[in-house]
Amino acid sequence: MLTRALALSAGLTGAAGVSQFPEYSQQYIQRLGGAVDELSRFMEEFDADAARLDMSRSAALVDLAQGGQMGAARADTMVRTIERHERFSRDLEQMQDLGPFSRARYATRFTDGELAGRVWENYKPAMPVTFEGVIFAVIGFLSGLALFSALIYLLRLPFTLFRRTSDA
Repeated sequence: MLTRALALSAGLTGAAGVSQFPEYSQQYIQRLGGAVDELSRFMEEFDADAARLDMSRSAALVDLAQGGQMGAARADTMVRTIERHERFSRDLEQMQDLGPFSRARYATRFTDGELAGRVWENYKPAMPVTFEGVIFAVIGFLSGLALFSALIYLLRLPFTLFRRTSDA
């Protein structure tokens, strides 16, 4: 009886957790879009400054790096910003028109710690009432149930093996 209650609890916990993915992924993509917009604006300003000095972006970065310690530090920061912009742009391009089921295939792209942290700061879990939310809840329920069943099996295994060897 206790095992069934614990199994049900594990399933419901899985359902509650996994059912939040569609909304979380949508909010992540919205933040990602905002980050891409802001980084694009920043990149355009940097490129415009370089163009006013008849420089390419890479030439401007070299010139900036030669400007003492602050210039070198700023050039390194700028290189990381350019790389982040490119990564975010690729992620957004691949995910923005996808539905929640397709986004689940790209869940590994929800990895930017700063962006994910900001999503979690404002995220409020809710009862999933959309079709996608219900499907994710079912998947979560079954996953929680399977994990609990596997755990119980592993916990019982030594006793089962011991009983078999003592009966023989």
